[in-house]
Amino acid sequence: MKVVIAGAGEVGTHLARMLSKEDHDIVLLDDSQERLSKISSEVDLMTVIGSAHSFSDLKKTDLAKADLFIAVTPFEERNVLACAMAKYLGVSRTIARINNQEYLQEKYRAKLNDMGINELIYPESLAAKEIVASVKQTVTRQMIEFSNGKLLLLGIKVRDNAPILNKTFEELAIEHQHLLVVAIKRDNETIIPNGHDSIQNDDVVFFVTTPSEQSNVLELTGKKQFEVKNIMFMGGSRIAQKAVEKLGESYRIKIIESDRERCEEIADRFSNVLVINGDGRNLDLLKEEGIDKMDAFVATTGNSETNILGCNLAKTLGVRRTVAEVENLAYMKLADNTGIGSIINKKLIAASYIYRFTLNAEISKVKCLTASEAEVFEFIAKPGAKITLKPVKDIGFPAEAKIGGVIRGNMGYIAHGYTQVQEGDKVVVFTLPSGIKKIEKFFK
Repeated sequence: MKVVIAGAGEVGTHLARMLSKEDHDIVLLDDSQERLSKISSEVDLMTVIGSAHSFSDLKKTDLAKADLFIAVTPFEERNVLACAMAKYLGVSRTIARINNQEYLQEKYRAKLNDMGINELIYPESLAAKEIVASVKQTVTRQMIEFSNGKLLLLGIKVRDNAPILNKTFEELAIEHQHLLVVAIKRDNETIIPNGHDSIQNDDVVFFVTTPSEQSNVLELTGKKQFEVKNIMFMGGSRIAQKAVEKLGESYRIKIIESDRERCEEIADRFSNVLVINGDGRNLDLLKEEGIDKMDAFVATTGNSETNILGCNLAKTLGVRRTVAEVENLAYMKLADNTGIGSIINKKLIAASYIYRFTLNAEISKVKCLTASEAEVFEFIAKPGAKITLKPVKDIGFPAEAKIGGVIRGNMGYIAHGYTQVQEGDKVVVFTLPSGIKKIEKFFK
């Protein structure tokens, strides 16, 4: 597949790195020679210096022969215009990064499609959705719902109080049929486990389960849910405001923001939010604003280091649930190792969302597992696809991947060796990067 990406910022370059691991023909367009030189020294791709809203510059990328055009510059208007221009020049499909919720309204979708914009992605809204899920699910590092919650992925940090510690998966399969581990993050390594592996202290373990069995998984990992009612945000960014909007009025929320003008905007927008103008790193201010009474602390300033430090400070002051927006990819592992409850990175979220459009199999969802190399896909089994011909244990699935579950109709089922996938099933699959192309052929 030929893919043209407009914008060599962090979303565009991360996406280029993801796609470079496969056989895609990638062209990266940007108006900064410095950014293009940096990525071209690391990734095998073609670079074109120029503007995303110039016909002549777009033509330099040979767009007419491209299968996909992705506009992820920092400027919404430029992305929308670039997609319309790219479609006019003959590209098959376009995706535009936006910063405006209004574009996502159903009543405008047909018009935008007529203009040549096939798909829209709003990273801030996707990140806010992850924050809300992290605040509500207080005992997991990451929770992903498949088909509106028919199957769940729970990423849980397992400590020495967990009953399932040091038991092999063969033993666990006999005792707990509702339990399926699809990936383990141990130190800096991501493992797709087999029957002889076991869970060790401080592993982040990714379980697939059904809603009815979720409480059993939490019990076996030694976790107890607690209710979140009081939330403090450090930083009133767009992501923070989207998260507050999605949380609704069931929570008592405080936002500490250093920019006075933004404080006034937030106070005008949300009548149920207490906005404090001040520095969220100020320990005296945090104590004065009752951080010891908070159930959750969410750090969403524009600075990754500040967010990491803020969450760690909140933990030392007794806050049980912490969530940090960490946009600097170099700090992801550092943040994960400090024990922050959940880490949000809108670039990874956006890149994972876009990535599914580059695969030939039909996919309804792609997610990157936080601070790990693994990806999770929700494939749709096509008529006659290889995945439907034999039970899971007999199809020769690659070792780098694992089938977690199957959604059939209104029910979700955990996958076992004798599971038989049927046409139309949604199949949840976990894989390391090296397994992506191998598993794709099972679902074509």
